[in-house]
Amino acid sequence: MRRQSKSLAAFAAVVFALTATASLSAQDWAKAMLDKSPRHREYVPIKHGDRTVTAFVVYPEVSHKAPVIVMIHEIFGLSDWAKEMADELAAQGYIVVAPDLLSGAGPNGGGTDAFSGQDQVTKAVSGLNADQVTADLDAAADYGKKLPSANGKLYVAGFCWGGGKSFAYATHRSDLSAAFVFYGPPPPDDALKAITAPVYGFYAGNDARISATVPAATEAMKAAGKKYDPVIYEGAGHGFMRAGQQPDATDANKKAWEEGFKKMTGILSAGSASLAGPHGTTTVAKATHNAKSSAALKTVSVKMSKISAPAMDCHDMSAETKTETANSSKTSTTKTTASKTGTMGDMAAMQM
Repeated sequence: MRRQSKSLAAFAAVVFALTATASLSAQDWAKAMLDKSPRHREYVPIKHGDRTVTAFVVYPEVSHKAPVIVMIHEIFGLSDWAKEMADELAAQGYIVVAPDLLSGAGPNGGGTDAFSGQDQVTKAVSGLNADQVTADLDAAADYGKKLPSANGKLYVAGFCWGGGKSFAYATHRSDLSAAFVFYGPPPPDDALKAITAPVYGFYAGNDARISATVPAATEAMKAAGKKYDPVIYEGAGHGFMRAGQQPDATDANKKAWEEGFKKMTGILSAGSASLAGPHGTTTVAKATHNAKSSAALKTVSVKMSKISAPAMDCHDMSAETKTETANSSKTSTTKTTASKTGTMGDMAAMQM
């Protein structure tokens, strides 16, 4: 009987250990990578009005002043991966300011880390006020530009939910050097005329819900006379910049991550504007399994009408919004308000 009790106790201990392990963040690999970084990083409270937003700031190890990138997290909040991505960009020579847009929204006034699980974080991000998000991004951008080690150049980059916010922010902020949109939806057509910087889009071939918006966005940006350079990575899925770094990454997601990061940093180092692609075309990147081959990335121009219809499978926008976006160049009835902040408020549905 005593032996049986010991066996049960041992079994319970094993179950507890497995449960505890399973409850750990699925992004432990990202945290481990971040812990190895030699770069200085810090959490900074940025005040604007009666609100304080916490930002994760990473500095490059350089001897000169550097550009600033405001990085907008996914719908999963300021996760370990988001912080690791910020560090990856800082390693390329950029000051990265990544605001936790859930600052104050968590239990006991906390941010992303205060929530008990990913589902709660997703719901909280989905419910963020668009005007507050814009104000938070402005505060983060202003903070970054005023740093003694900043050179005055400002970029914005966002992923998933943050990708849509990045595109929208380009309609609001006139001092951007470029906007990087990773698998996020576009703003309404009539807001595009306010964009002053080139916009670079990175999309997944197996993410029709988002990539199906690219044709209409391309035509709308062309009509507005704006620079828009989208690329679609065939075989990759939504979230490939994160999924491509995971230990169990598929070949297509890994390749999309590698090529997407290479393209982004290449644009940054070249000064952005000169590298925008021709209007009316999208680059489709065909990922192969041979990462060492110089022919691993083949690009072709494709007619935008060949992109398949969207599928409801994620969280960035509703079916009604997607239908309106796809047909916006012909039947748009949306009207922007006089203020830019109002325009960002009108975009709220597009970012969910």
